[in-house]
Amino acid sequence: MKLKTLAVAGLFMVLAAGPAAAASCGNSGAGFDRWLGSFKKEAAAKGIGRRALGALNGLTYSRQVIRLDRNQKSFRISQAAFIKGRVTPGRLKRARQKLKKHARLFAAIEKKYGVPKEIIVAIWAMETDFGANRGKMNVFRSLATLAYDCRRSAFFKNELMAALKIAHRGWMSPKQMRGAWAGELGQTQFLASSYLNYAVDYNGDGRRDLVRTTADVLASTANYLKRKGWRRGGGFRQAALAEWNKSRKYQVAIAVFAERVK
Repeated sequence: MKLKTLAVAGLFMVLAAGPAAAASCGNSGAGFDRWLGSFKKEAAAKGIGRRALGALNGLTYSRQVIRLDRNQKSFRISQAAFIKGRVTPGRLKRARQKLKKHARLFAAIEKKYGVPKEIIVAIWAMETDFGANRGKMNVFRSLATLAYDCRRSAFFKNELMAALKIAHRGWMSPKQMRGAWAGELGQTQFLASSYLNYAVDYNGDGRRDLVRTTADVLASTANYLKRKGWRRGGGFRQAALAEWNKSRKYQVAIAVFAERVK
């Protein structure tokens, strides 16, 4: 009887909440436009300016992003297969070339942040092939789709707000903000919230540019790991890598890449 009473009360609360509750997230594109309009008002109330809010104009629900989110096959394969596909001879060769080309920069960053150059170049290689494959998708469309989707709505709503803050602060224009399907930005694929919190202007030009400025890219990656607990001189296999990527397979692959480069 008590359970039945609670169930009826719960149903009454849902009905009483009306359309606002129903629009909090969705598993199809049917309510996306209404949700986006509500989000724009929330962002404006939090101080996001009109120019940055313009990045949300005309956005549509992306079924492609939802498909990619639901079909991440790479993490279902074995550790050995994962490493084989990412720690390739070609990438290792290019990583050594990058270490030689930017030797002074890598040395200065390692001295400042305590993160080995081999780890930084491994991440640079594995994330985007040294910036060659950053992704071309509209970050705002991807993040808005994932923020509306019920699976991880709260997480991606925070990322969408962070992306708007980046545009609002003028670090990047909305047109420049193109990346991977989950909204990652730049040559080492920072989420927007990480961009806000850990990106650095290493070359001192007044911008935190993780798309075109190599010094900012590498220093920001090192700064992130340092702030997440990387211990100077502690070897390549450290817990801070779990903060970079939650996948154990990815963490091991980064360490293996660094070891083979060295």
